[in-house]
Amino acid sequence: MTEIVRLALEEDIGPGDVTSLACISESQMAAGRFLAREPLVIAGLGLLAEIYQSPVTLLKRDGDSCAADETIAAIRAPARLLLERERVALNFLQRLSGVATAARRFADAVAGTRCRVLDTRKTTPGLRALEKLAAAAGGVTNHRMGLFDAVLIKNNHIAAAGGVRNAMERARAASTLDIEIEVRTREELREALDAGATHLLLDNLTPAEAAGWIGEIAGRARVELSGGITLENVRAYAETGADFVSSGALTHSARAMDISFRLELA
Repeated sequence: MTEIVRLALEEDIGPGDVTSLACISESQMAAGRFLAREPLVIAGLGLLAEIYQSPVTLLKRDGDSCAADETIAAIRAPARLLLERERVALNFLQRLSGVATAARRFADAVAGTRCRVLDTRKTTPGLRALEKLAAAAGGVTNHRMGLFDAVLIKNNHIAAAGGVRNAMERARAASTLDIEIEVRTREELREALDAGATHLLLDNLTPAEAAGWIGEIAGRARVELSGGITLENVRAYAETGADFVSSGALTHSARAMDISFRLELA
């Protein structure tokens, strides 16, 4: 059992589900079904076997689309077990399916362009790995997992290092990882390109401004756009010629999807 599942069960069940212990006999068996209550992209199914520690019949795979009232998974186990773990299972499925559904909408919005959608580190504490798996299931590309697997020089790094060139030179000397650098002005853009930048982050530009900057870059570096990118405007940003757009909304603002659990005595 993964630590996050163990913690979730411990948080909810504690020393025991007093309601189920009081109302349900230990020998009572039951069958349960997880149902989509609205159209969604499912994610998190791999957690069900960990949560229940019992065989689960999966009728969908992560990344599959589900229609309203469609059965996603089924399980047969002691009724007490099904009841005490229902909320934890639903919490994971609803949250992760929300991320996957949002990701699919973003990916669909940029279809036909050369641009890929990236997720960010704006994730629920402790759930980053799961939320990034859900984002990928929905069809977007995972950005760095944390501060340890890629160098991303942002405005405060530049200020602390004493400028764009200083920051880049120090990063190159210290790391062999891919280096991306944020530039906020045309002057910083030119300084970064002159210093050999191959991956640029342009933040908080309008689509028209971004297109102008990308025209000046002229293919000399890969370009990521970020800041204020929503489902409503992501297509406009993707059509600027950017290689990537990133949006924290994929994770920090994803709505939990409506999934229910139906139990019947077996």
